[in-house]
Amino acid sequence: MTETVQVAPRRRLPEWLKKTTGTPDAIHDMKVRLRGNRLHTVCEEARCPNLTECFSRGVSTIMIAGDICTRSCRFCAVKTGRPNPLDPNEPLNTAQMVEAMALRHVVLTSVDRDDLEDGGAAHWAETIRAVRERTPKVVVEVLTPDFDGRESDLHVVCKASPHIFNHNMETVRRLTPQVRSRAKYDRSLSVLKFVATQYPHIPAKSGIMVGLGETKNEVFEALRDLKDAGCKYITIGQYLQPTQKHMPVASFIHPDEFQEYVQYGHSIGLKHIFAGPFVRSSYMADHQVEL
Repeated sequence: MTETVQVAPRRRLPEWLKKTTGTPDAIHDMKVRLRGNRLHTVCEEARCPNLTECFSRGVSTIMIAGDICTRSCRFCAVKTGRPNPLDPNEPLNTAQMVEAMALRHVVLTSVDRDDLEDGGAAHWAETIRAVRERTPKVVVEVLTPDFDGRESDLHVVCKASPHIFNHNMETVRRLTPQVRSRAKYDRSLSVLKFVATQYPHIPAKSGIMVGLGETKNEVFEALRDLKDAGCKYITIGQYLQPTQKHMPVASFIHPDEFQEYVQYGHSIGLKHIFAGPFVRSSYMADHQVEL
């Protein structure tokens, strides 16, 4: 029998959720380099618990299209409001940063840009191409919005040839309306299925959070849905409340329960599941995939 700890907001974290910090100098150096290129990271904006570890390793997930999101999901700490115009220099700045860091694997993500007719798809494509031209050997993983499910925009992004296409489900079907803003469970599945069927050479990837009040059977259902959509890589991590304004944690999931999800995934034919308390869709991304 595994243990799921029910918690009230602000309760002390269990031992398995305590994280060591990285080297202050390395973290400072990474932030200086990012700001020098007028770039943002989802690591900082979303208050990721792995930030210090990843920055100390010289790794970050670069967030394009600005740092203001047009949606207001209840789990996410990224700023919401009216975004600034797209920075035309951002694709080149991103490519230069990737080259300077000598990365072998880069994850690009973005805020939602519902204010733009194409949701920022053309900007996405330009950034992917700039990175690939500047550093042709780097693996480019994209973690995209849903583009409201518009296949024309998905074509634009995929034709720029990212190596991996990631779009997160975030949570189970029942909780989606409470957790996500504007996004829909079936729409996200359709995005992943589109990529898996129309661009089979680009592996589809997705992730969910647990600890939001879901049941095990609902997580099992989500894994089946992702498999049926053609998703090859799946991540499962613990939700942590970024501020008191955000959705509270319903439970801290014991590491043994994460292994149950891995075992279940394997039992239905999913080969690549990365699950654990600190797992995030872009955490250790270079170790998650086989290309």
